[in-house]
Amino acid sequence: MRRTLYEQTHEDFRASFRTFVATEIVPHHERWEQQGRVDREMFLKAGEQGFLCMAVPEEYGGLGENDFRYNAIIGEELQRAGVIGSGMCITLHNDVMLPYLMEATDEEQRKRWLPGMVTGEIMAAISMTEPGAGSDLAALRTSARLDGDEYVLNGAKTFVTNGLNANLYVVAVRTNAAEKHKGISLIAVEEPTPGFDRGRHLDKIGLRSQDTAELFFDDARVPAANLIGEEGRGFTILMENLAQERLGLCVSAISASRTALSWTVDYCAQREAFGTRVLDMQNTRFTLAELAARIDATQVFVDHLIALHNRGELNSVDAAKGKLLTTSLQREVVGECLQLHGGYGFMREYPIARAYLDAPIQTIFGGTNEIMREIIGRTLEGEHGRAALDGRSA
Repeated sequence: MRRTLYEQTHEDFRASFRTFVATEIVPHHERWEQQGRVDREMFLKAGEQGFLCMAVPEEYGGLGENDFRYNAIIGEELQRAGVIGSGMCITLHNDVMLPYLMEATDEEQRKRWLPGMVTGEIMAAISMTEPGAGSDLAALRTSARLDGDEYVLNGAKTFVTNGLNANLYVVAVRTNAAEKHKGISLIAVEEPTPGFDRGRHLDKIGLRSQDTAELFFDDARVPAANLIGEEGRGFTILMENLAQERLGLCVSAISASRTALSWTVDYCAQREAFGTRVLDMQNTRFTLAELAARIDATQVFVDHLIALHNRGELNSVDAAKGKLLTTSLQREVVGECLQLHGGYGFMREYPIARAYLDAPIQTIFGGTNEIMREIIGRTLEGEHGRAALDGRSA
């Protein structure tokens, strides 16, 4: 199905990034899968070639291209090449981290951090989840106490993407023990900081080249000037940025589904059973046809969400709907495609096997799909809900 989302400038950008993926990521992907993280040099090359933080204004060294379609192209091409684990350091940096450091910071902070974000000299990570607090951010316990012109941090974080390679961490901390959501603040921790240590490299079943780690804070002293926004606004800032994070996951999930389908059509066209191509068997054709129809329909929705986001109109509920639909579809599509590969689908030398291991985390990233259902479900009552169900503007 022909898409109308992109213009020629976007397709030129796609061609450039596709070349970058083919030359700088694909040849090293297997080694990075084995070592559990990418080489930092690749990230610096991405910065050199203009693939990092495209939205940063020119005054801070960026391109000033505040157009999420460029972000989407990066996510699509990484999935197309089957190297999303190795490229996730880029998508996290662009889609998730940049808004915190561009929109919630003051002028001094932007001058200090944004140029390095563009060049790749700074790799950023978000630190929200704790061993005892995942989806329930109000339960986080990592504390920050103001002592003169410094915050003293104590606590631990886990499941930190870019946790090993990053050198700038946006950490959700509790600055007021008496408040729940209003007691949460965001503080940027720069590496090295005395009292701050990375923990073990977490051993995941999928996305193995994307480094994930634990972080520990033991009386870590951070300048008060590293507070992002105001004290007590951390939860609000997190919620404001989650729509874009979930949109990035939508792009990744639908692209992964389309790629898995393409691999499977090619495999079934070459594989024979009982004297005929697997692709010529009715059950195979019907299965693939249904997957193709569902992928195209969902792609239209995702493209619409991207257009809404570029106009500043994407809300948290529609982002949650997109994340729920696309990541659930990804797991179904990859599962069906693995089945059609037969025993070969269980072999890691086939990309569908790796895609099968990479897919489950998508329904957990950015808020579990159970949380997405809760977000959507809360809007179904009242005038807003009736308007949404009728297809009218609320």
